[in-house]
Amino acid sequence: MNFIKKLGVGGDATGHIEKVISAVGGFIGILLTMWVSGHYLGMQGAALLVASMGASAVLLFAVPNGALSQPWPLMGGHVISALIGVSCAQGISNVLIAAPLAVALAIGAMHYLRCIHPPGGATAISAVIGGAQVHALGFQYVLTPVLLNAVIMLTMAIVVNYAFPWRRYPASLRKAVVAAKTPENYSQLSHADFVYALAETGSYVDISEDELLKIYRLAFKHAWQLSDLPEQIAVGLYYSNGEPGADLSVRKVVALGEPGAEVTYKIVAGYGQGAIKTATLVDFTNWQRYEVILKEGSWHRIRQVNMDNPN
Repeated sequence: MNFIKKLGVGGDATGHIEKVISAVGGFIGILLTMWVSGHYLGMQGAALLVASMGASAVLLFAVPNGALSQPWPLMGGHVISALIGVSCAQGISNVLIAAPLAVALAIGAMHYLRCIHPPGGATAISAVIGGAQVHALGFQYVLTPVLLNAVIMLTMAIVVNYAFPWRRYPASLRKAVVAAKTPENYSQLSHADFVYALAETGSYVDISEDELLKIYRLAFKHAWQLSDLPEQIAVGLYYSNGEPGADLSVRKVVALGEPGAEVTYKIVAGYGQGAIKTATLVDFTNWQRYEVILKEGSWHRIRQVNMDNPN
């Protein structure tokens, strides 16, 4: 097990629905970018560019909330890298020098302009080794098809992910997390503390301070079994009817409609386990007794914090 972890094989808490959404989004995005690139370059000439967009599809649809997946890294990473790639292709005749230099300059530019997007490296090198059809476009290559493809990918990421509140893209469209109601020893760490911690690492970390704060909050909640949303049904949380033995039922909230509308939930324990159903917010609220969390193989009631006496 330790050997596997050393190879970088980590745990996977991603659900099947999440994986299917990612795959469908990638299919739609690449279908459209292949059509656009093929129109301007022919399928042979478009091969390398489509490959870089395929890498973007993985980020936008599999990791839509990641720092490298956001609109500015997507757009800036591809367009700036394309500009650098075309410049190297036109200014340096030796491909063995032009190609690696294009990638190196693209990496440096993305760093300084705060738009690191790994597929940008492929976009830069494709401008150099993409062949006669790519070279014939000159700097038009930056606009069509690179910029146009990036806009298509951006649009598809917004549309496909919008239907799922926990995946909404860009990350700024997701509903703000309610401030955590937790003991004083947690509240001592602020947003500014996480910004400082990330800056002190000295290297690029593909996570924002907001996401890091959220992860810490959830880890703290898991450790202390504290409810930060005691009076609010929220997406991603688990609720129980509080019944003993075989009558116990636990539901995970998958999605919420507008206030007063339906709650979509998945039964994760008890009768009908695995089924996904809907109920009105009122009915769901009346059904649930309290929030629960799975810890050490069993469901535990989440303890609510009295802020007058947090300890």
